[in-house]
Amino acid sequence: MNNQIRIAVLDMYAGEPNQGMRCIIDIINRFNQIVTFQVFDVRGKSEFPDIKKFDIYISTGGPGNPLEGDGNWDLKYYDFIDHLTVWNKEQKVKKHVLFICHSFQMACKHFGLAEINKRKDTSFGVMKVHKTELGLTDPIFEGLPDPFYAVDSRDYQVVQPKLNMFAKKGAKIISLEKIRDHVQYERAIMAVRFSEYFVGTQFHPEADPISFIANLKSKERREKIIAMKGKKKFRDMLEDLLDEEKIYKTNETIIPNFLRIAINDVMKHKKTLSN
Repeated sequence: MNNQIRIAVLDMYAGEPNQGMRCIIDIINRFNQIVTFQVFDVRGKSEFPDIKKFDIYISTGGPGNPLEGDGNWDLKYYDFIDHLTVWNKEQKVKKHVLFICHSFQMACKHFGLAEINKRKDTSFGVMKVHKTELGLTDPIFEGLPDPFYAVDSRDYQVVQPKLNMFAKKGAKIISLEKIRDHVQYERAIMAVRFSEYFVGTQFHPEADPISFIANLKSKERREKIIAMKGKKKFRDMLEDLLDEEKIYKTNETIIPNFLRIAINDVMKHKKTLSN
């Protein structure tokens, strides 16, 4: 069918077992009446979609240092982002992109918006995320309270925004890490609106409670969280997982919002061009 919207999922997991792909595909399948999708193994096989053939792109999280690649797939990935950027400047039907976690860090690096560095320790768990003033009206967060809850899993962080670059590129910081008054660390950037069509999150908007609980099956991971947070916070985290207003709400809101906005925009412009 010509009028179906095509989604490319850029798999950045480098072959590592993960829950992210299952969650993303589960969300895409909620739209299966109007979309088809294809997965591209970016880091494992250096696979990239033909941008003429796909309308919407979701670039996933993944392991490792976002500042390092193998000199092949990473350069192609940055080149790919540049091609999409040029396409959106020149073409009527725009390409919409969502960058998640590892991809988000790479995009922030590529656009020169901030510093990316290694955290003092791993951030893993259910976190409070605060909208910025610009984030309060960003359509991707529509329907979420402020603050909202999200699953965070990262060793690296995006910090020290270069505000002159944000202004130059028309990018906006739309959410920040939880406020930690008692700790002398700066708050990491948790989401950026790179442009009207590109948006990214540091956290995992695709995560559902099942994915998080699957991670906790690892004794090592469990013990690491308890050592980091203490038993009470660990138990609180498990309660947060089951609260329908927390992780469920984020899973049901952010990527569905992104897809609805993108699908409506693509369909509107395709219709205009065919008239």
